[in-house]
Amino acid sequence: MSDNLKIGWSCKDVSTLEPTSIHGQFYLRISEGILDPVTVTALVIDNGEEQIAMLSCDVTSLGCDIVKKIRAKVRDLVPAVDAAKLILNATHTHCTGDVNGSGMARAGRDYPLDPAIKIMPSEDYQALFADACAAAVAEAWAGRKPGGIAWGYGYAVVSHSRKTWYFDDLSQRPSYNKASGMAVNGHACMYGNTKDDQFSHYEAGADHFVNLLFTFDAQNSLTGAIINVPCPSQNSESLSQLTADYWHDVRVMLKEQYGNINILPQCAPAGDLSPRILHYKEAQARRQRLKYGQRPEAFREEFSRKDIAERICTAFTEVLSWAKNDIRNSAKIKNSCEQIDLSLRPISEAEFKNEQGLYQEMQSQPFASEGTPMQRLYADSTLAARRNRSLGFMKRYESYKRGDRFHTELHVLAIDDIAFVTSPFELYMDFMHRIQARSPFTQTFNIQLTGNEYEPRSGYLATERGIQGGGYSSSRYCNVVSPQGGQELVEATLTRLKALFDAPNP
Repeated sequence: MSDNLKIGWSCKDVSTLEPTSIHGQFYLRISEGILDPVTVTALVIDNGEEQIAMLSCDVTSLGCDIVKKIRAKVRDLVPAVDAAKLILNATHTHCTGDVNGSGMARAGRDYPLDPAIKIMPSEDYQALFADACAAAVAEAWAGRKPGGIAWGYGYAVVSHSRKTWYFDDLSQRPSYNKASGMAVNGHACMYGNTKDDQFSHYEAGADHFVNLLFTFDAQNSLTGAIINVPCPSQNSESLSQLTADYWHDVRVMLKEQYGNINILPQCAPAGDLSPRILHYKEAQARRQRLKYGQRPEAFREEFSRKDIAERICTAFTEVLSWAKNDIRNSAKIKNSCEQIDLSLRPISEAEFKNEQGLYQEMQSQPFASEGTPMQRLYADSTLAARRNRSLGFMKRYESYKRGDRFHTELHVLAIDDIAFVTSPFELYMDFMHRIQARSPFTQTFNIQLTGNEYEPRSGYLATERGIQGGGYSSSRYCNVVSPQGGQELVEATLTRLKALFDAPNP
């Protein structure tokens, strides 16, 4: 085989003006229009022997049901694409349509919904979304043309550690909010107050690498790029408008500079990271005021998004300037997908019995009877979310007692001397570093929040250090899989990477 590459791209808008449920917080939001487009972007790379198909989605997460629907539609539309090997990933914006149907709780099922509040049925948005995803993959496949690829990495400060540590145990403070189903703080807390007298340090550092794979046409003109950044797109995470967050700003800036190129964003492991600066807020506000001016009508974190986009685009341009010296129009592709099983987070009988009592307390709390319909919606959806998280924890106790394990897809693929690996979790950064440090490939792209057909939810996967500190993202409600299971994921990924590295070229 010649291994000559054919490359196809497609991008579809999945925004809707209908009032769709927006998940990502404990309380439910109802969309009030579109701030900027939320999209899905497909990339297909084919060398005649093996293929790569990727689909990046501006969504919070991808549950097993929507993944199955998308792959089924892809099989119908374009049988030549191996749908089982289609890698889907969420950018983790918190302001997108209802692709999973319930979030932490479902209106009308888990809590009352005032008839005055109109919501687009979940099934309708899921159908719109799945159709667009499948159409994007089909269009990318049909539009394949001879081209080349190049890759490299650069630096852009996007993420920061979002878990703050304190000298004392926060759960022992008189003012501590012990509401069940939410965070369970210890010495650590997510988005904690850094002006607190007992503030000690951040739990982890951050990762400022930007991994890039560029695509070109037969004349070596740039056609698109994968941009892999270890940070969720959550500057505008509490808005009630649909938005792709900082990825929208990145797309706009790059298209202004390079024309109508395609951008496929990937969120690398960042379960303990976010785009928020916690201890330098005043300096950041001054920076942005002097840099961008003052606009009273500016939406939340508008200037932070712009600042981040500028840094990503600077990295993009810097890496492109030298990566284009090694454009490859032919490449070996090795692509594997398998199911692996991981250890669940242990749950003791004492924890289970304690949770039973907390759940009963929540069951005795009434839904709101006062306030506007939206005020009641916020209060009731929060209570229902807390109940469901508590109930989910108790159900996992039964699974743990049976000796069940967590089933997940593991995709590992190689293009010449670089590799891509997947994880369905909000994976803590340390796990990514363990994989990258030991990978036999020159450069390894890690992708989190990828599609998994085998389990309804994945949640956060925290490190031992994260569990020790406590806080949201490492509490009993947030973790299905244990730190041991996280290391099992690392070892399984490395085993597959080494097997692909050593395997003869097809």
